[in-house]
Amino acid sequence: MTEQLRTSPQLSRRKFLHLSVLTTTGVVVAACAGGGGAPAAEQAVPAVGEAAAPAAGEAATAASKYNEAPMLAEMVQAGTLPPVDERLPGDPKVIDVVEEIGEYGGTWYRVAVGAGDPGIINSRLSYENLVRWSPDGASVVPHVAESYEISDDATTFTIHLREGMKWSDGEPFTADDFVFFYEDVLLNEELTPSFPKWMRDPVTNNPVTLAKVDDYTVTFTFENPYGLFIQVLAGPSALSLTDYPAHYLKQFHPKYAGQEAVDKLAADAGFEQWFQLFGNRRSWQNPEQPHIWPWLPKVVPPDVPVTAVRNPYYYKVDSEGNQLPYLDGINFDMVERIDLLNLKAVAGEIDMQFRHISWENFPLYFENAEAGDYRVMQWKLAEGSNYLLMPNYNIADEFLNQLFHKKEFRMALSHGIDRNTIKELAYSGLGDARQATTHPDCAYFKEEWAQRYTEYDPDQANELLDSAGLTEKDSEGFRTRPGGEQLTLTIEYAPVFGPWRDVTQLISDQLAEVGLRVIPKEEDRSLLEQRWNASEQELSVWTMDRTFTPLIEPNWFVPGITSNTSAVAYNQWQNSGGEQGTEPPAEIKDAYALYDQIKGASPDKLPELAMQFFEGSSENLWYIGTVGDLPHVGVVKNNFRNVPEAAISDWLQLTPGNTAPEQYFKRQS
Repeated sequence: MTEQLRTSPQLSRRKFLHLSVLTTTGVVVAACAGGGGAPAAEQAVPAVGEAAAPAAGEAATAASKYNEAPMLAEMVQAGTLPPVDERLPGDPKVIDVVEEIGEYGGTWYRVAVGAGDPGIINSRLSYENLVRWSPDGASVVPHVAESYEISDDATTFTIHLREGMKWSDGEPFTADDFVFFYEDVLLNEELTPSFPKWMRDPVTNNPVTLAKVDDYTVTFTFENPYGLFIQVLAGPSALSLTDYPAHYLKQFHPKYAGQEAVDKLAADAGFEQWFQLFGNRRSWQNPEQPHIWPWLPKVVPPDVPVTAVRNPYYYKVDSEGNQLPYLDGINFDMVERIDLLNLKAVAGEIDMQFRHISWENFPLYFENAEAGDYRVMQWKLAEGSNYLLMPNYNIADEFLNQLFHKKEFRMALSHGIDRNTIKELAYSGLGDARQATTHPDCAYFKEEWAQRYTEYDPDQANELLDSAGLTEKDSEGFRTRPGGEQLTLTIEYAPVFGPWRDVTQLISDQLAEVGLRVIPKEEDRSLLEQRWNASEQELSVWTMDRTFTPLIEPNWFVPGITSNTSAVAYNQWQNSGGEQGTEPPAEIKDAYALYDQIKGASPDKLPELAMQFFEGSSENLWYIGTVGDLPHVGVVKNNFRNVPEAAISDWLQLTPGNTAPEQYFKRQS
């Protein structure tokens, strides 16, 4: 075997070879990412006897190698917590601060919409993956993993954990936790009926093999090259890998506690099956479960406000040896509607938040910034389209099912939408009127894709609707089903990530001009998701995120490929290797097969295959875009520091997790 990679691979948007993973000497991360230089080198923590000056308000501990929050130092002094040196791993993860070494103390005040919204504590506000994206999306670097190696053929990925790292209850975080997750969760059909697609071989579809090498080393082995795997490990799919504490969860698993015992535990807790209890105990809403997150849930829904407190065993320090996080905790105020959240933002009642900050209030943020003592920030939002119109390709209604599969119908919808009017009226003139495709800063981008089928042309829309078979009309001029039965199309949406109420009404009015009776239907997000899972919606709306590094999860490029949002049965077929669900039409199956080739492609093949994949998506117009390339607007209090001015914001980068929230702090004076 030739040289292997055991560093943090760098990723540059415009460098051809960085779009692949196989090289002659090792493996380079493959992605469609923004430009930027290499991340700063990790800095060594102070040596024993050379402790850094303690943060403001912290009592110095002469014998300690590291510093800690005053509240933790008090617990150590009282004998209720081990010294900080014993709580940290032998080689803590060093986080470089954005502005300055922070001060300990303070609570991060945020606002959530609905009981499920604070759940971002387990993803966007923690982001404790084995590897993590940099703030600008330019690179993937070791994170929970101290380092990793990739075999020359990109089939084996060796992960080296941090010796001495601990769960939040002080128990060791080791390779045994990964073995438990693999053998007793993923391979247990009651807990995991369908083995995750992202952990299957891209050619054979067989599950990955996970093996323990020693207490702090594990390997993931595939039968064929899986070049994108390291990027996938940095994304949301892999969050669960580091959140299964075996020592805690074994008490709810029949293999370890016995079937009779776990059945009784489940019944006593009001569950019919043991695996329901297991899932409940593994939820972020269970404050008893240990984690490796910077903050741990303390008060959870239905109780309010939802709160989280610092993890005394958190494994990271800053460059001066101060254990992170700086902030003592997080407080989620709860509101029922986004407009109420935005009122609180304008009033200066939020410390730092981008989530649910709406464009329609954009001028108000600036007008009230001084009075509210906050600054308005704009990150790069990796959305191909903020409002994405999605047909349900597996709807039970046979007529609508056939209609949605007709490209002429989808083209008619697209040409019947006046995007420029939507941009001006709903988005305050921000962003670009564009189609559903990759982000302009993605290496896999063509301007023609952004403009394809976007011309507002009612005449052409009418001709296409006729071609799709909708030639009959009722007395009001609306098109009908064959035989004269009324045809209505319902657009379901939850107004959570944009001015979707206004956009839906505008689209309904515009499509009425081409004879389509469209009914807006606003729903709670949880209800919308339930209807997605049941495949009950006709047309629905979501945001087309994941377009900056789209090869990781190309959700919005082919129905059912990595998401069941608009093609539940196709997604089941894809994930099960054809054993479940419904076999999709040839053009969708071909796209699935092409994506599997991409996952293991060599450097000379990957760009061509990727462009072919996105060209096919653009030409087929599976989803319909409106306005995209918008900024992600956020409000940040003036005393809330270490928030970067520039970052890529996306679910795949788990933003703001990629900006290291653990190093945010509140200036006390």
